[in-house]
Amino acid sequence: MEPPSAPPVEDHRLGTADFWQRPAEERDEVFARLRAEQPLSRHPAPDDMLGIGERDERPFWAVVRHDDIRRVSRDPRTFRSGAGVLFGDAPPQMLEASMSFLAMDAPRHTKLRGLVSAAFTPRQIARIEEGIHANARRVVSEAAEGGSGGGDFVELIAKRLPLLTISEMVGVPEADRERVVEAADVLVTALDEDTWEGIPPLQKMGQALWTLTETSTQLAAEREHDPRDDLMTALVQAEVDGDRLTHAEIAAFFVLLAVAGNDTTRHTTSHALRALTTNPGQRALLIEDLDARLPTAVEEFIRWATPVLTFRRTTTTAVELHGVEIPADEKVLLFYHSGNRDERAFADPWRFDVTRDPNHHLGFGGGGPHYCLGASLARTQLRALFGELLRTLPGIEAGEPTLYRTPGFIHAVKTMECVW
Repeated sequence: MEPPSAPPVEDHRLGTADFWQRPAEERDEVFARLRAEQPLSRHPAPDDMLGIGERDERPFWAVVRHDDIRRVSRDPRTFRSGAGVLFGDAPPQMLEASMSFLAMDAPRHTKLRGLVSAAFTPRQIARIEEGIHANARRVVSEAAEGGSGGGDFVELIAKRLPLLTISEMVGVPEADRERVVEAADVLVTALDEDTWEGIPPLQKMGQALWTLTETSTQLAAEREHDPRDDLMTALVQAEVDGDRLTHAEIAAFFVLLAVAGNDTTRHTTSHALRALTTNPGQRALLIEDLDARLPTAVEEFIRWATPVLTFRRTTTTAVELHGVEIPADEKVLLFYHSGNRDERAFADPWRFDVTRDPNHHLGFGGGGPHYCLGASLARTQLRALFGELLRTLPGIEAGEPTLYRTPGFIHAVKTMECVW
């Protein structure tokens, strides 16, 4: 793919719903122009996409270059997360119940992340990884043996492995699994009009959040009296310096896990298959030595898909970037997709290259204390799934995906037909 040309418009208002409804090629042209000419730019507050009424009307600063995103991510003293991390505004109580330590600063962030990390013991990780490989074989074999020769890749394959992984690692009963993943989907896709069903998006998100919180709280209470070999039991029992997680803290982490653990892997899977379809030479190169090349290819899958488009930080003090002083208490938006197409960080960034090495992508954030806790599990799922998929169905091809309209949040695939 050729690098994008100059944008057709001069008014780059990155916070409007109109901007995110433009074709991806047009948006990419804007970000390329900004990287070249305005690596730091200021924009009016994002549209009130959830319809919450009272909101933060302050403008935001857009950070679009790879190295700048890494700098901001690795400096939590100057750029804090506790004032909110989402592109737009949401009610504080909703953020508290869904963001967990993602939207916290030290020392509370350090404590909660430490407690959650303590639950991921070597035994738990080994059990989870074993389950991932078994479920990848199951998902691909059931699709291959179905006899259909194709269908919606999202339903057949992409969404199934994360659903099974999260459900089994946490201990969600089989009867509740579809309900949990549907609720997690709503929290990501609520801004897409096709999902509203006559219900305002904020109300729909509240219902989904209640479903996930109630499920987690019930599971935590059960595991206190009936411990099992699953992550929920480990979360209930995790202890650091005499501190334990409350049920509310466990519920908030469960919501974060249900959303991030499902959607990032699921949508990366879909975007990666589409890229392998439109770049047959890269597919052939990968299959030629699948075991050796797959770990490197997975990093390119993540860079190419960039499943999380943005996160926000807030300045704690005045700071200079590109000769411009950003005052204290200003919103700073990190545009990960733009960073992953930065010509300064990647040779020929518009080329999908399964052998790209090094590949310092921003698919799990730019590093620092908020680097994705589940990065290794996501990589394990992608390696396991594509290993099975390209051995069992090496000729599988994907059509043009239909994307959810989720302004500035998740690069989400709604449907994508495939054939084999």
